[in-house]
Amino acid sequence: MMPKPKRLLIVLADGEHARFLVYGPDHVLRADAALDAIAAHKRSAELGSDRPGASFHSDSSARHALSPRHDLHALEKEKFAGTVSERLNRAAAEDAFDALLLVAPAHMLTTIRKELSRPTAARLVGAVEKDLVKIPVDELAPHLAPWVRAADRAAP
Repeated sequence: MMPKPKRLLIVLADGEHARFLVYGPDHVLRADAALDAIAAHKRSAELGSDRPGASFHSDSSARHALSPRHDLHALEKEKFAGTVSERLNRAAAEDAFDALLLVAPAHMLTTIRKELSRPTAARLVGAVEKDLVKIPVDELAPHLAPWVRAADRAAP
């Protein structure tokens, strides 16, 4: 009986985009799906108002600006990481892949991994701290070679 090749899912993500690639039994890397953050290219004013407030001193009429509590773009990136994690958790529950490779900048990678369910995290074979989202599929092979070769050698 021949071993069944691993179905490797590769996720390339940054704070605004995610690409899902599959490496199948035919040894070809293919784009499977993509996600884009809706709020990624909005101006801060369009994201909401988290402008600094002002405080008064009781003995003067001077106002002092208070620093903002949140970076709205950073919050949107965290929400997007949660969306990517949810999609991966659903795919794992549907047994859509055997192995998972995450490729993202450090902060995004940490946020995605934190939100993975236990069954999804168990399929994680690697994490690469790089931003490869904008690299064309046909140019990704050198960046992903160690994991692609491992999927070729995998047993059931």
